[in-house]
Amino acid sequence: PVPVPQVGTNLTDLRLPRRVTVRELGGCMGPIWPSYYSECSALLFVVDASNPAQVSSSCIQLLSVLSAAPLASVPVLVLFNKIDLPCYMSLVEMKSLFRMQDIVSCASQPITTLETSARDGTGLAAVLQWLRSALKEPC
Repeated sequence: PVPVPQVGTNLTDLRLPRRVTVRELGGCMGPIWPSYYSECSALLFVVDASNPAQVSSSCIQLLSVLSAAPLASVPVLVLFNKIDLPCYMSLVEMKSLFRMQDIVSCASQPITTLETSARDGTGLAAVLQWLRSALKEPC
């Protein structure tokens, strides 16, 4: 089935080994994101790497999130997702379009980028490892 953008909010619990709650907020929920910043310990920002029409909007949303005072020291993982699709843009292309080097050099928080495919699981082990590290969880 064709994936559809996330609308609304979903909660998922992970064991890393302690229980961590992940709150997923779709892009259209951007106006209410700030109401969740104070309870955020780590941030995963997911970008659709197969949709070049959304790159500029995603970049603006990322810059808005990074400039929020409550997130000034929260570690950030930018995930370029849907790399399983034939039309995806590579990590190099996405970093260039987002000007990630400039963003990372100006941001107050640590930023990491990864490629993933939620559909086939590519990169998900690295995401969990990043979460453990960002949350200071033992491996």
